[in-house]
Amino acid sequence: MERGSGREERGTGADAVRGARPAREDGGATRGAAPRAKIAAAAVDQASVWNVANLLTMLRLVLVPAFVALMLGNGGYDPAWRSFAWAAFAIAMITDLFDGHLARTYNLVTDFGKIADPIADKAIMGAALICLSALDDLPWWVTAVILGRELGITLLRFLVIRYGVIPASRGGKLKTLTQGVAVGMYVLALTGPLATLRFWVMAVAVVLTVVTGLDYVRQAIVLRRRGIAERRAALKGTEA
Repeated sequence: MERGSGREERGTGADAVRGARPAREDGGATRGAAPRAKIAAAAVDQASVWNVANLLTMLRLVLVPAFVALMLGNGGYDPAWRSFAWAAFAIAMITDLFDGHLARTYNLVTDFGKIADPIADKAIMGAALICLSALDDLPWWVTAVILGRELGITLLRFLVIRYGVIPASRGGKLKTLTQGVAVGMYVLALTGPLATLRFWVMAVAVVLTVVTGLDYVRQAIVLRRRGIAERRAALKGTEA
């Protein structure tokens, strides 16, 4: 009864408003409201690209050429230039920890972020590894293993996306952290015990890179088989 009386009250109020306005004017207002609403919605969507998470991602992209310039500055072996390069690399790694968290926590996920975030991550890590190998500070096979794994897993994710999403594992997160620490130690011009320590940290990072990469391949195979089985079962159910 209360819902019915409410509708009647709203109807009476609407009739009164319509009675006070010419019919043409009411129709024009209704037709004009829809385009304005669409324009407003589009403006909100456009503005949402410029959120703090995406700005951090853009900062990482800008830091890539800055890092390379600092890393190779003055011949590539100047401790001062390498320290500035490390600072740029550290900022990029720290922002990587925050932008994804902010996007998920505050519902700032955008199509731009989905594409640009992994590109920024791989760009700064790839630039650091290639620079280190070019300066003979890191063997090229280490760079090939790490970058090959990252690109291979990214491609694998796209290949099995029709069957589902491969979630990031704890091992993968530990791998990313270890890689960041190891590469950061190599960027700095360390000597003595710290230089020895960075070798072992990089060794752990390489092992985690390979192990987690194999685990992602296993997950992709399982996901694909499960997806194919579910599709076949659905087709059989439709035919029956």
